[in-house]
Amino acid sequence: MTFDLDTQLHRWLFPALWAAWAFYWWLSSHDVKETTRREPFVSRVLHLGPMALAAAILWSPRFDVLGLETRFMPWAPWVFWLGAAVTCGGLAFAVWARRTIGRNWSAIVTLKQDHELVTSGPYALVRHPIYTGLLFGFLGSAIALGQWRGLLAVAIFYLAALRKYRLEERWMRERFGIAYDAYRARVRAIVPFLF
Repeated sequence: MTFDLDTQLHRWLFPALWAAWAFYWWLSSHDVKETTRREPFVSRVLHLGPMALAAAILWSPRFDVLGLETRFMPWAPWVFWLGAAVTCGGLAFAVWARRTIGRNWSAIVTLKQDHELVTSGPYALVRHPIYTGLLFGFLGSAIALGQWRGLLAVAIFYLAALRKYRLEERWMRERFGIAYDAYRARVRAIVPFLF
């Protein structure tokens, strides 16, 4: 079997992985605590807009702007399957984090009624494991795609997540004070042991 970007496998595998993740995300979004504080609309747009742009750059059928469809590595089956594995691992990590945070979760920056500081499961490894998982999902998809636009999408997603998690950090410090400072001192934000 010859692998290239035009194979049916590439056309359905990654959309299927992301669609399964999105379906779970939508399904689990119905069982959350009542919101007591919500970020303003403009603030949401400032990180959700770039995240949507990153997804569009990564998944548009054609994106030949400034040579971004040029490959950053030659096509090989092992590269494709490495990307698939990283994507699966990242999305699974995000789902684990979503299940662990439970009813405290929100797609936007909020504080919930009786909000809890969750530090177990993936939250013992990184403070923002959902962003970690999604970042690795983007990275795996970019590796499988093999084009510079994939790496651009990863960079845009990371910068948007960075902006969002900094706002979350500020709110969590206001809400949990010393307990959050201690958690922040011992657990990295996005990548365990690095940053």
